[in-house]
Amino acid sequence: MTAEQEARNKAVVGVFHEAVNTRDVQVVSQTVDDLVQPDVLFHAPVRTGRTGPQALKDIWTVLLSAFPDLHVAVEDVIAEGDKVVVRNTVTGTHQGDYRGLPPTGRKVAYHEIFVFRCAHGRIVEIWGVVDVLTQLRQLGAH
Repeated sequence: MTAEQEARNKAVVGVFHEAVNTRDVQVVSQTVDDLVQPDVLFHAPVRTGRTGPQALKDIWTVLLSAFPDLHVAVEDVIAEGDKVVVRNTVTGTHQGDYRGLPPTGRKVAYHEIFVFRCAHGRIVEIWGVVDVLTQLRQLGAH
């Protein structure tokens, strides 16, 4: 993998994060269609029961409905070979139902790390670790 390919992979992941930060479900959905392979392998605890691109769309629909001001601040991006690792801080205000919790108006800030594997300018595999425990504690769930 050349430095040029690694830079291209970082750019693909960057476009995905830019779409998320528009807070527009339609933009996120279209970006998923544009950048994510239909047979993407998605390794993360997903409560929707879905897989692939639809799981990503569902996750962002739920998150943006619950946290309309959600913001993903990219703290670190490391590209090596066909993988891009991103460490993020996510912030938002709980203004909609989330995981059975009615809106609390509380602000959340939590961390996540994702590993994206790219091929031919598209995301083909994703591993994710999200600090859901911190998120839920901040919302008053125990």
